[in-house]
Amino acid sequence: MKRFTFILVFAAALFLSGCKHNTVCIYGGTSASVTAAYSAAHEGSQVIIVCPDVTIGGMTTGGLGQTDIGNKQAVIGLAKQFYRKLGTHYGKLEQWLFEPHVAEEILMEYLDNPLITLKQGYYLESVEKKGTRIISITCRNKAGESLTVKADQFIDATYEGDLMAQAGVSYRVGRESAEEYGENHNGSHLSIHHQFVDGIDPYVVPGDPSSGLLWGISDWTMKEEGAGDDYVQAYNYRICLTDVPENQIPITRPENYDSTKFELLVRVFEADPNPILGNYFIWSRMPNHKTDINNRGPFSTDMIGMNHNYPEASWEDREQILKAHKDYTFALLYFYLTDPRVPAVLQNEVRRWGLPKDEYVRTDHWTHQIYVREARRLVGEYIATQADCEGKATVTDGIGFAAYQMDSHNCERVVIEKDGKKMVKNEGDVEIGGGLPYPISYRSLTPKREECTNLLVPVCLSASHIAYGSIRMEPVFLGMGQAAGLAAAMAGKGAVQKLDVKRVQKVFEEDPYLDGKGPDILIDEDSEYIQGADNWEVVKGRGSYGFTFRKYTGAPEDNHLQYLFPETLDGEYDIYAFQQRDGSPLTRFEVALGSETRTVEFDRNSLLVEGQTRGEWVHLGSYRIPRNSGGSIRIQSDTPDLHADGILFIPK
Repeated sequence: MKRFTFILVFAAALFLSGCKHNTVCIYGGTSASVTAAYSAAHEGSQVIIVCPDVTIGGMTTGGLGQTDIGNKQAVIGLAKQFYRKLGTHYGKLEQWLFEPHVAEEILMEYLDNPLITLKQGYYLESVEKKGTRIISITCRNKAGESLTVKADQFIDATYEGDLMAQAGVSYRVGRESAEEYGENHNGSHLSIHHQFVDGIDPYVVPGDPSSGLLWGISDWTMKEEGAGDDYVQAYNYRICLTDVPENQIPITRPENYDSTKFELLVRVFEADPNPILGNYFIWSRMPNHKTDINNRGPFSTDMIGMNHNYPEASWEDREQILKAHKDYTFALLYFYLTDPRVPAVLQNEVRRWGLPKDEYVRTDHWTHQIYVREARRLVGEYIATQADCEGKATVTDGIGFAAYQMDSHNCERVVIEKDGKKMVKNEGDVEIGGGLPYPISYRSLTPKREECTNLLVPVCLSASHIAYGSIRMEPVFLGMGQAAGLAAAMAGKGAVQKLDVKRVQKVFEEDPYLDGKGPDILIDEDSEYIQGADNWEVVKGRGSYGFTFRKYTGAPEDNHLQYLFPETLDGEYDIYAFQQRDGSPLTRFEVALGSETRTVEFDRNSLLVEGQTRGEWVHLGSYRIPRNSGGSIRIQSDTPDLHADGILFIPK
């Protein structure tokens, strides 16, 4: 064993020693680690990913197929390219609902590069540091074999922030008080969403406190509104099942199954006059008869209050927490399948589903990744707060965008007194506004310069609890990984805090997909390339691409709106128009180019909108467009309520 360990360490050192450019070590196996590695290698860096897991991709390959988009306009760079690669697989431009194994196949393609080495199954053991620089990290696998990696730059791409913690940088676990950053949505508070109705008794024997609390209820005393603490929002497993009998593995009785753990859920059933599955799970359908099942309601897949020790726990202790969550989830499903107290309408639906034979084949058809919604958070050179989410902060060094609502799951399940009666309530859930893209500062990825100068943190980045609830989405992590990989390569052997961020921004602007084709050309509803829109109303709505769209309800012959082709277009392009569910049932796009006009008719009844979006890109065809072509697109309809939104030119 010692000899093999020595050879492994020597091989890693040899691998990293002869590189003409700098060397980058990425610790973690999330989606951000993939885009970070791909981006750093694109800039010429030699890259090694040390991944604790047997599967790469984190939640993107771990069952979160119902992508939390927020706003499509916020998804840029390799993140957008990833969802377009999914689109190619499923036969459309972009795909936001997908199966785990498809996501894994695409992410692994990004790592097929001679400059990238992937080492899996190794957990961080120690960090060697000199001054403000990390010199090396040492990791160990479960067989006891050691791996030491030296590099010029390091990236912590874990959900937990283990590397940054061992590197001695400042970080935070839990919720700030509302007053710390002037955030009225931070800190402790009773939930509005995913909440128990009033009056559900918390005790084993109803009305008798001496009988003890039902399983799942904490004896924690509710703090005052807005108080800070070290609690983290609940974790769960995003569940992938199938209703195809030939592809099913039955869900069987788990070890140590105890139906009394679900007595509180039975009381929820008893208080529900019209139980439907959507009150108890977010049961999202994925392609090919799969699911992404998420938490919904007062008692669901979130194991509320059982994960507070996870961020700072050892890997051995984390495995016990993970096992408890897995056991709970299987027990919950088995309870729905078998217990006579479950309403028949729910039981009959759940009985249709089983584990998929063609997913997670290396981990007994169960996901490798628990949904770590939040663990440690860096306290870096810039801290994103509620003001950022609300567009009230000024950020000039943005290297990507977030756009989701401020979103936190519950932190605790407690007993309160209301109108003289004790009852159970959930505490900590937040679902506030959002959807408007806002920039994420490069400084949120960098530790304080006096603490560490060769570390970037694209996942556990620097943000308050409430801001992190908006930022913590997989499309954002894919984008932050790209920014971190570019920055690590560009920083060379220098300090990441001293890097001119404009170099990173320039790549996103000029070559966002790192393929040399240049950026897409978008004409949105407020563009200088729109003419004849005087009679069109500007409407702010969630169905739009970006912030707004234009709406026309006048006579068809008075519609003069045209999208002019930018004079810089020169080459072959696919043209797309963004279309919503609402609007005229039949729309004509008249594409004029040179002496020819091509008419493309679109029947809105054929529009298939899936996932967290209200519109899709409709293909208007492929065109050879010369520079200064004078081309245009006019939108026509014989019926009122005509909508005009983004037009997209994608270089072929």
